[in-house]
Amino acid sequence: MSKTYSPKAGEIERDWYVVDAANLPLGRLSTEVARVLTGKNKPQYAPHIDTGDFVIVVNAARTVLTGNKETEKKYYRHSTKPGSLKVATAQEVRSKKPTMLVEKAVRGMLPKNKLGRRQLRKLKVYAGPEHPHAAQQPAPMTIG
Repeated sequence: MSKTYSPKAGEIERDWYVVDAANLPLGRLSTEVARVLTGKNKPQYAPHIDTGDFVIVVNAARTVLTGNKETEKKYYRHSTKPGSLKVATAQEVRSKKPTMLVEKAVRGMLPKNKLGRRQLRKLKVYAGPEHPHAAQQPAPMTIG
């Protein structure tokens, strides 16, 4: 009888990948990034263990939103106090904090629990083409 394989904490090898988000659709980019963060691209994947890799996203300010999403997509925040709902379009969010578009899109695709928060810490997003993780020797990751 065969047994189900479960990776041990010491057996997990974490790689580093870098993605150039320039001219990529936000949804296509974030699905692939979420896949790598969760570890679903590896044969050792287990849904209850963080087996994912680190992902660096550069040029996040140059991601593309298709259709009219740039002006019509809304991002909501609420401080839980009455009357404190804040609404911003994708265009306003991009002008104030361009990395937030990618971070929120990827966060929505990860599990909503401790494991998902742990996986999100492995995501590094930068608005421009430079990043401070050259020492990790990230491999380029191609999308679509």
